[in-house]
Amino acid sequence: MTVLWMRNAIENIDSIFEYYYYGVNAELAQKIKDAIIKRTFQLESNPKLGQKEKLLLNRRSEYRYLVEGNYKIIYWIDREFIKIAFVFDTRQNPAKITGI
Repeated sequence: MTVLWMRNAIENIDSIFEYYYYGVNAELAQKIKDAIIKRTFQLESNPKLGQKEKLLLNRRSEYRYLVEGNYKIIYWIDREFIKIAFVFDTRQNPAKITGI
């Protein structure tokens, strides 16, 4: 299956990168971004690897997530595609997930 990044997820990962780039250093920013992206490669051969996201069970699509560091990579499976919907910082209020 092919992994596709949705606009929100791209914006999330860009924000994470910028936060660490300007707040800490460029090397750490790139390391975190690369780790998040690399984690999604596992979904190509095992799309149901992630657990179901309990806060999104009421949605039409079945949302799942992977964890990488302090981040939840939230995705759903749409026929032949795995769509990355959102990258969520787990240090935030979990109720924010429902705003996806």
